[in-house]
Amino acid sequence: MCTAKFTPATHARGLADWMQLLGQLEQAINEWRAVGAASPPGTRLRWLGAAPETLSEAAWRRGLHGVGQSLRALLMALAQVAETAHAVIPLYERGARLLSQLASFAQPVPDDAVRWLEVQRQHLRLMESPLSIARLMREHMGQAQEEEALPDPQKAWIFTSATLGDDEDLRWFTETCGLRNAQVLRVESPFDYQHQAVLYVPEDFPEPAQQAAHSAAVAQLAGDGAQALGGRTLVLTTTLKALDAIGAQLQQRFGMFEPIDVLVQGQGPKHALMERFRAGVVNGRGCVLVASSTFWEGVDIPGDALQLVVIDKLPFPPPDDPLVEARSRQLEVVGRSPFGDYMLPEAAMALKQGAGRLIRRETDRGILVVADTRLRTKGYGKRLVQALPPMRRIGTVAAWQAALQALATGEAVANPACGDADERGAASQDGA
Repeated sequence: MCTAKFTPATHARGLADWMQLLGQLEQAINEWRAVGAASPPGTRLRWLGAAPETLSEAAWRRGLHGVGQSLRALLMALAQVAETAHAVIPLYERGARLLSQLASFAQPVPDDAVRWLEVQRQHLRLMESPLSIARLMREHMGQAQEEEALPDPQKAWIFTSATLGDDEDLRWFTETCGLRNAQVLRVESPFDYQHQAVLYVPEDFPEPAQQAAHSAAVAQLAGDGAQALGGRTLVLTTTLKALDAIGAQLQQRFGMFEPIDVLVQGQGPKHALMERFRAGVVNGRGCVLVASSTFWEGVDIPGDALQLVVIDKLPFPPPDDPLVEARSRQLEVVGRSPFGDYMLPEAAMALKQGAGRLIRRETDRGILVVADTRLRTKGYGKRLVQALPPMRRIGTVAAWQAALQALATGEAVANPACGDADERGAASQDGA
């Protein structure tokens, strides 16, 4: 974009070799990215010292320095034309912000933060997060009050969301933000989940630890559901490995001659995938979308385009994740349980967010599948179920097939005749 914009411009012509500057920056980025290329996509590398773990410190610092030097050279050239070519000012400001962020990653990790490197298919992501945002929240709220010319004692901060916590005090949100004295109001959903949807947790299913067998079973289950519904299926995975495995198996099952398109995150821009999925049946072809990460929240697909959501596993934070490790150690220091006070609430909120993709308005109907038997067999399963919308629960293959048939024919998907006895059996197991 820089070349196309500046080369013909009188202000920029002759002041710099834009092609050379951009080429040098691109080369520096590619060389730096190659330092982490040995790690598979989806890897998160701890970053405790001068470089992320397993990477050569000298090569990492050389790559970082090379990108910084190339970016600085480009900014110096932009600065020469910014006064007369005002259109480049936003570009210069963005570059300056990137250079400042780059410089911060060249410094030691702050004591109250954790840093890591995410290796993606096409790029690297340098990540840094505070261990707690409570102090930042208090500072921000206090600063906002000080800036008020006439402080208003009746003014309040209001935070609203469908996913602020799974307990009465909403501690998942209030504790994290340091809002211990916040007044809490919980409002029931306007949706009639008991009649609009059912929750299917298979009784007999491979354990999540058996990754290959589990992903194959999820693909089979999701494929059966999509075939019965003519598509209308969203599969949410907890890992990129599962995403690739399930996506590949579904694409193999529904080839060119089957009336279902299988879309997989990473095989196209997110907006294009969403646009196709929202369109529903196009030219007689339904649609299945297999996705992870950002598709778990903020995705709104009301109507008949989505009637089946399949979640492959309980979305616990990965224990070897650098941020999870750091926050777990922080809790252990004060005598709290990393699992009960951090991982379990995180999983409950993520599960609730994923489930929230299914019912988006009063006329929607659908089935939520959580293909993880731990929801039935583990003691914490009851808490996770309580975090979900109050759907009627089923567990047998017969009840699953009956619910699919009802949904496909336009009948009431939550008809008690579709597995009432199975629901009672599931409830007794969940109480264990």
